[in-house]
Amino acid sequence: MTPTISVLIPAYNEADTVEELVERTARAFAELKVSGELIFVDDGSADGTGARVEALQARYPWLRLIRHRRNQGLTVALQHGFGAAQGEFIIFLPADLESHPDEDIPKLYHKLLEGYDVVSGWRQGRADGKVLASAIYNAVSRWLFDVGVHDANWIKGFRREVVEDLPPLRSDWHRFLLHIAADQGWRVGEVPTTWYPRKAGRSHYGFARIPISFLDVLVIRFLLTFSQAPMRFFGGLGLASLLASGFIFLYLAFLWFSRGAQRRPIFWMALGLGLAGLLFFLVGFLAELIVAQGDRLAELERKVEALTEEIEASGGDEGA
Repeated sequence: MTPTISVLIPAYNEADTVEELVERTARAFAELKVSGELIFVDDGSADGTGARVEALQARYPWLRLIRHRRNQGLTVALQHGFGAAQGEFIIFLPADLESHPDEDIPKLYHKLLEGYDVVSGWRQGRADGKVLASAIYNAVSRWLFDVGVHDANWIKGFRREVVEDLPPLRSDWHRFLLHIAADQGWRVGEVPTTWYPRKAGRSHYGFARIPISFLDVLVIRFLLTFSQAPMRFFGGLGLASLLASGFIFLYLAFLWFSRGAQRRPIFWMALGLGLAGLLFFLVGFLAELIVAQGDRLAELERKVEALTEEIEASGGDEGA
């Protein structure tokens, strides 16, 4: 039977929480009276996390395990989990029990049933020392992306169509799933959830992530805005540089003809701005060529996939 809900939990050295996570997930499925599956992605754990999951699979047949030979990060773990999930709704939870599955799975599921495509949890009572940094990050996110949620980097629920529509994710882009989905036109909502302190193990994310996250926010904003029209960005910079250079040259010409004065430092600055403007235009043209080739490759891939499906279907009909 195809499950209604797929719960996805990436785990790195979280062996002490595995059994409680599974039991709480089982209670959530029973409360909702729906079929479900729980997918653990063991992201290169060295503490026996994967072995704990395997030991529980005989008792819970809907429990699945994906193993990574080494730690590849949360984004890669989510991509592999999304690819393996079979449910109509896909829910992402952490492995540290700061979110309780028996409470939060029903909350996210019911909110999705209201018509939302993506739902984010909003931590209530959080007290892990990262509240200020998280508040700044979320404020910047709301300003740059117009995503009206208070906690964009927490648990999430998706309709399958949203996950299938996500582009290939790069390192640490799991933080921006809501932003990408909102930019694609999916309806985004949030639901308050209770935050619980970690019971075992230690956090794998420290304050060193703050500058990295800031840079990633800028990259995501740039790609979502200019990935299909890079000339608008590079051409805009080039045009601004050329205009500034032109005005400076006009000023220098005025000084020369009216007073016979020269300003060599200003002249070299204007020349540099002019050359920079030409380079920006050149980069913009090259970026447009790259985007055009990417679109052609994407169209070719779609045609190959359609042809493959047609061949497989015709082969199945002949076999029947």
